[in-house]
Amino acid sequence: MADQGLVKETACAVVEKLKAGDVTPLDLLDVLETRIAEVDGKVNALPTLCFDRARTHAKALMQKPVSERGLLAGLPVPIKDLTAVAGVLTTQGSPIFKDNIPAKSDILVERLEQNGGVIYAKSNTPEFGAGANTFNEVFGPTRNPWDTSRSAAGSDMGGSLRNPASFCGIVGLRPSIGRVAHTPKFGVDRTLGVQGPMARNVEDLALLLDAMSGEHAADPLSLPALPTSFLSAARSGSKPKRIAYSPDLGITPVDPEVKAVTRKAAERFAEAGAIVEEAHPDLREAHECFHVLRAFDFAISKAELLRTKRDLLKPEVIWNIEEGLKLTVEKLERAEAQRVAMTARALEFFDKYDLLLAPATIVAPFPVENRYVAECDGKKFDNYVEWLGIVYAITLACCPALSLPCGFTASGLPVGLQMVAKPRAEAQLLAGAKVLEDILGVRGTTPIDPRPPR
Repeated sequence: MADQGLVKETACAVVEKLKAGDVTPLDLLDVLETRIAEVDGKVNALPTLCFDRARTHAKALMQKPVSERGLLAGLPVPIKDLTAVAGVLTTQGSPIFKDNIPAKSDILVERLEQNGGVIYAKSNTPEFGAGANTFNEVFGPTRNPWDTSRSAAGSDMGGSLRNPASFCGIVGLRPSIGRVAHTPKFGVDRTLGVQGPMARNVEDLALLLDAMSGEHAADPLSLPALPTSFLSAARSGSKPKRIAYSPDLGITPVDPEVKAVTRKAAERFAEAGAIVEEAHPDLREAHECFHVLRAFDFAISKAELLRTKRDLLKPEVIWNIEEGLKLTVEKLERAEAQRVAMTARALEFFDKYDLLLAPATIVAPFPVENRYVAECDGKKFDNYVEWLGIVYAITLACCPALSLPCGFTASGLPVGLQMVAKPRAEAQLLAGAKVLEDILGVRGTTPIDPRPPR
């Protein structure tokens, strides 16, 4: 019988155990199957399980010498339900695809499996990843483990990987464009959404990024793997010298408690000898620019669904596609120019500062019944994505960014600190994040058992 205590181990520690032969991939799958049966009914994070496929894959991996089992050596990994896994139900959270079983996996999945990852589950998603609250007509809502009446957030091309990490008290990284190869769909140059890792701590995050990154001929934007691993970068102890903190990036309201928690965490970088100043790049066009480019992306990727399956789409998705179909070339011209300008200003900003810090979300986890955040600190938002401005502004500037757990609200809900570096500087970002993680002492707060509402 495998040891259920393995659930509490870090991914890095589990990989070491796999490489030493102390545990097998099959042991880990048994542990996970038991854990999911115990807790997932309360949160609905992993609605699709594929343990038979995982065990087949694990057995094949175990036929190889340990030295040939890849970077992850048989570590089980779940995949978001937006990403195709061969032979496994892949719904994108949409009733249109509720029975969709792809024949071929996405490049990302193939790469993870080549590097010794064992896929055992699909994690829930908002419909087509639209809107940063995970609920859909296929599987229902995913609940926050810190308070099951609250949202776990969700993916969105604006806040992908940072929002859910912030709400759930873990680390999530949006890498630079091209860092993680994926199968292009609807266009080879769609850069608002990227794939990236989520983990309990910075070292585990870096390990997973190592297993995900590298170029692939089928993804023309993909970048070659770097000569130095991201895990060694995270462990380097390299400290940033000058840090900028902004409570709002100059573009959005932020809940006062979230501001206070993130500011306090940012200021602790001084303990590592860093200068911390309040500053941010000029991102004033972010809302207008993102609204246009996101709508265009929805039009090219989902207009056909609007024409043929409108009755099966959620209203927010219909609105977004229709906004895209109304666009003029002049509006696109203006939005692309705005993005170029914001990216140039961000680059100039990083000539002075090593890292930019800000809240990862503008509110603490909100009630799961709310489809999105409609207002914050007295300001009402114009649409269902505007509350994500603090993350999509960074997306538009082409910068890698992560959310690091940095504290809790008075009611015990997690708060994430967004940490941003210049484009392609993930190594520097991870090194800085590990330094702050050590100062804050937040490692070890997860995993938790799901907690009922207070």
